[in-house]
Amino acid sequence: MTGRAGRPGRAGRARDSAETGAGYRYVSLGLTFAGGILLFMGLGYALDRWVGTMPFGTVIGTLGGAVISFLYVYRRLMAEGRSMVESRGPRDKA
Repeated sequence: MTGRAGRPGRAGRARDSAETGAGYRYVSLGLTFAGGILLFMGLGYALDRWVGTMPFGTVIGTLGGAVISFLYVYRRLMAEGRSMVESRGPRDKA
């Protein structure tokens, strides 16, 4: 639906706004994933420098950060999916 001068109507703007909000949520999750990996990699690197066991702490920190970040993002997405299903109500589940 378009309004005057080919602009989207209120319904179109509301839908676009909701889609943009969902996009920002996913960008936020991606940045959280990357940030977790970088944080744990940095902690592993600092531990390597302190103890003198270069590259083991960095590798373990990177892998640990990837696993922890993945689990965090996965749980957030599953919780979001469950809340969307619950908000639809019983008649829309089929």
